[in-house]
Amino acid sequence: MKRTVTAHLELHAFDRADLVLSIAVAANVATSSESLRVVQNGAALEAREIAGRHETRLHRIDAPEGPITIDYEAVVDGHARPIATEELDIIEYRRPSRYAPSDSLFAIAKAEFKGLSGKDLLDAVTSWVGTHLSYVPGSSRPTDGAVQTMLKRQGVCRDYAHLVIALLRAHDVPARLVSVYAPGLQPMDFHAVAEAYIDGEWHVVDATALAPRETMIRIATGMDASETAFLSQHHAGVNLNSINVTAVVDELPRDDVTELVALG
Repeated sequence: MKRTVTAHLELHAFDRADLVLSIAVAANVATSSESLRVVQNGAALEAREIAGRHETRLHRIDAPEGPITIDYEAVVDGHARPIATEELDIIEYRRPSRYAPSDSLFAIAKAEFKGLSGKDLLDAVTSWVGTHLSYVPGSSRPTDGAVQTMLKRQGVCRDYAHLVIALLRAHDVPARLVSVYAPGLQPMDFHAVAEAYIDGEWHVVDATALAPRETMIRIATGMDASETAFLSQHHAGVNLNSINVTAVVDELPRDDVTELVALG
């Protein structure tokens, strides 16, 4: 399976800024070609790579004031190698987090999915979130978490993923958020999905059902969106003036939602 992904960002920094990008595919993903270019007024800026958890690759930029253009491209052939799971992962990913406060949704989760476990629980939670929420671009704020999503009954991909994660954690299932490139996604953008630890393996679920899971490519992995943002800035205000993401695959498969899928 050959997949090609790109990301184009146009920013403006209002003073010297410390920028952190999370747009490169994860280190466990085999690429046949890859490039990252950061340019300001025709001059290249250095993007230092920093290794994050679960093969996440961050790029840190000391950006002077002014316009900044960022271009990333990668060609991915085949599937990614598995990421090792540590005991600490099982502990941490069962805990409540900022955007997935499973403790706040404990009673609802226990009542709605009583007696379910394993794949049956995973399927039920994913289906429930997918059918009870409406996908509405611009309907949620960057600070909204799973509780707000539950009340509003609408959101975008990260809101769907946060609610799935919170409901699973309430049943002691380790769950985490993954930012991905998603060939077939409409509208095209960076995408967010949930991963759940079932029967000794991590499986990806997408309650939005907007793209086939087999085509998705891991970017960053964490507790929730607070650990997987594609751009973070410090010390100065930064405007994101334009963003364009593409992700294509040589053959788009059909996603069988009844099957367990590992993110590759």
